[in-house]
Amino acid sequence: MVASAKCDLRMIDISAKKETRRLARAEGYVVTSSKVIKTIKEGRVIKGDVFSAAQIAGIMAAKNVPGLIPLCHPLLLTQVDVKIKIIAEDTIRVESMVSNLGRTGPDVEAMVAVSAACLAVYDMCKSLDRGITIKDISLLEKSGGKSGRYIRRGK
Repeated sequence: MVASAKCDLRMIDISAKKETRRLARAEGYVVTSSKVIKTIKEGRVIKGDVFSAAQIAGIMAAKNVPGLIPLCHPLLLTQVDVKIKIIAEDTIRVESMVSNLGRTGPDVEAMVAVSAACLAVYDMCKSLDRGITIKDISLLEKSGGKSGRYIRRGK
């Protein structure tokens, strides 16, 4: 671990930025066994509805980012949507869309929503497969504000 000689952390002043509608989308993947995917599809996971628990976890996480990530501004989110879909016999895709009207965008909120939803899938299914892997959490899109629109290429 490298020690820092000085601590110059600060929350950035965004008061001069223009208030605009901002949107961010993120995604991530949960990889598990085909047996777990089948159990989810059949609604036989002991803890209950995996996708509902994961959706709620993602939404709650997006709303609580300032308490989790240092120096993030608290945002008044106008929408949080978390979608979860089985895309292969061993893979679940989680996507979030978060929007706000403000001076900074909800990109971290979108990625935290995906992270928490993926972790909730893990938690709901860990008794079936301890080797569940969460991977490739990334920002897909960000719009609003001075820097314009960002769309991840190559996806």
